[in-house]
Amino acid sequence: MNQENRTPVHVSIIMDGNGRWAKARGKERIYGHFEGVESVRACTEASVEEGVKYLSLYAFSEENWNRPEDEVVGLMSLMAKCMANELPTFMKNGVKFVVLGNLDRLDAELHAEINRCMELTSANDRLTLILFLSYSGKWDIHQAAKRMVADALASPEAAEKILNSGLSVFDEYLVTAGIPDPDLIIRTSGETRLSNYLLWQAAYSEFLFVDTLWPDFRKPEFRQALKAYASRDRRYGKVK
Repeated sequence: MNQENRTPVHVSIIMDGNGRWAKARGKERIYGHFEGVESVRACTEASVEEGVKYLSLYAFSEENWNRPEDEVVGLMSLMAKCMANELPTFMKNGVKFVVLGNLDRLDAELHAEINRCMELTSANDRLTLILFLSYSGKWDIHQAAKRMVADALASPEAAEKILNSGLSVFDEYLVTAGIPDPDLIIRTSGETRLSNYLLWQAAYSEFLFVDTLWPDFRKPEFRQALKAYASRDRRYGKVK
């Protein structure tokens, strides 16, 4: 958090409620996902305007692969199109685009578009927009543990470093290595759970659960969330 103006450095959002939003309007679930793209755009713009440095979005979990095939296919197609469409805006606004998760499960077309957007925006430094795709917190911890064990077995020097270092050494093996833990995690739609998201990284995050469905969460709602965060006293287990 920026102590001077109490703006969170990293805001993360569990985007929930697209399907219910569409159903309430007599539409297919994919219609809610299309409308949710507008909320992504609004929150990205608001982050730039308010000085947030990292905005991360939980777009698709490992568990979401169990959804109906037509919805999954539609979502993946939508993501590829949105990345291509938003690239000029990313460049204009200095947005670095990053996708994290178990990307081996993605199809070749989407994977290629992700790599293209990440490469072209890699030098931008006004805001880092992180999309968590095919991600789960348990998977992240598991893959980090496997990589850490492999390093320890391969090198005595690495093993000594791992054994003699604090918890921060584990951070280096998570997919979020180099990214600050979220100061604020917002979940839309009235649900009050993490849903297997950033289980390690959320240890000292502030949580805000709002009833607003994701397609209705725009700049005013985002700024209200920042205001609520600014009113909180973060002590990290200490006494002030």
